[in-house]
Amino acid sequence: MLYQAYQLQSDLMSPLRLMAQSLGASLWFKDTENSPVRKIAAACDVFSRLRLTHSRPGYGITSVKVGQVDVDVTEEVTLTLPFGSLLHFKRTADAVDIEGQPPVLLVAPLSGHFATLLRETLRTLLQDHDVYITDWHNARDVPLTEGGFALDDYAEHMIRFIETIGPGTHVVAVCQPCVAALAAAAIMAEDDNPCQPRSLTLMAGPVDCRINPTGVNTLAVSKPIEWFEKNLITHVPLPHKGFMRRVYPGFIQLSAFLSMNPARHKAQFKDMYKYLLEGDIEKADTIRNFYDEYLAVNDLPAEFYLETVAKVFQTYDLPRGVLTYKDRIVNPAAIRRTALMTVEGERDDICSVGQTMAAQDLASSVRPSQRTHHIQTGVGHYGVFSGKKWNQQIYPRVRDMIYANQL
Repeated sequence: MLYQAYQLQSDLMSPLRLMAQSLGASLWFKDTENSPVRKIAAACDVFSRLRLTHSRPGYGITSVKVGQVDVDVTEEVTLTLPFGSLLHFKRTADAVDIEGQPPVLLVAPLSGHFATLLRETLRTLLQDHDVYITDWHNARDVPLTEGGFALDDYAEHMIRFIETIGPGTHVVAVCQPCVAALAAAAIMAEDDNPCQPRSLTLMAGPVDCRINPTGVNTLAVSKPIEWFEKNLITHVPLPHKGFMRRVYPGFIQLSAFLSMNPARHKAQFKDMYKYLLEGDIEKADTIRNFYDEYLAVNDLPAEFYLETVAKVFQTYDLPRGVLTYKDRIVNPAAIRRTALMTVEGERDDICSVGQTMAAQDLASSVRPSQRTHHIQTGVGHYGVFSGKKWNQQIYPRVRDMIYANQL
């Protein structure tokens, strides 16, 4: 009944938000500075933004600077599977040589938001690489006839994507998919797959959550897995294509995120109202754009969510050597030809220092010359893959590692 109640509330509020949006837009044309009209228009604008959406926002990347040249970028779907697509951001240029730049698969989390959260990471990588991204679908839009989607399926999708890109692919995994990325690389190595990654970069991911547990880790072990299934899993209601599919709704995860710092989010909307009153549209748009992305939620398949909580956060299957892929034990020591880089943030309160670096011990057969670890000072979780320090200090190291292992 949880999802049905949410859907009913959303349906009831939708006409009010549409009215506020329409009224606000019309009032701006009659606005004078500091007038009551502007106050009403600003209030309508803020109110219309206080809603969740369930469709992926656009990436909005139409060009990227390569060296000093602006290069056109076209978004292409290379492979479509029921629960995710492989997107290629194809660059075309005459004035600069981009041929031969290494292909990179950017693996996005499937964790309540869409892959567009990695827009900045993607844009930065496009400067020097031929970039693809895992674009995970909203589970509430996947019909039941497509079957389930568990941790095995996630790794299998990753292998399919890498094989589609072809030999010489480099993989960059951010946060949650680090476990599945390491597992996929291990399986491909054990099978002597010709498309096994040339390099694997794991960024701020929960490889071994026994190390320096965070509040997120403590919460995950505070209840048995049955509690998560009973209290957080629900069925998709009508009229969605995934009617009756069991999911962990994105709105529940977002509610948890918002509750961690409600004062900050409240202050942000107050600031947006203030900037609209002052006519500072640029600052207001910065907040608008952030929340348009942040409030776009993605439902997770129940099987995937529950297995991730159980195997990654509760029983630590990968570091204990008992994680399986289609009834095969995952053996990271099988990785020999894939260079490994791990990146962590000094102030990360989601995946603390040491949790990602654990991959270095697990992949024990990787030669020392092909290992890299970097701890970035002064950044939290999101600062590992976005922001000034990502662009200026972390990315150059990732780029140099990829190019060093290109041949």
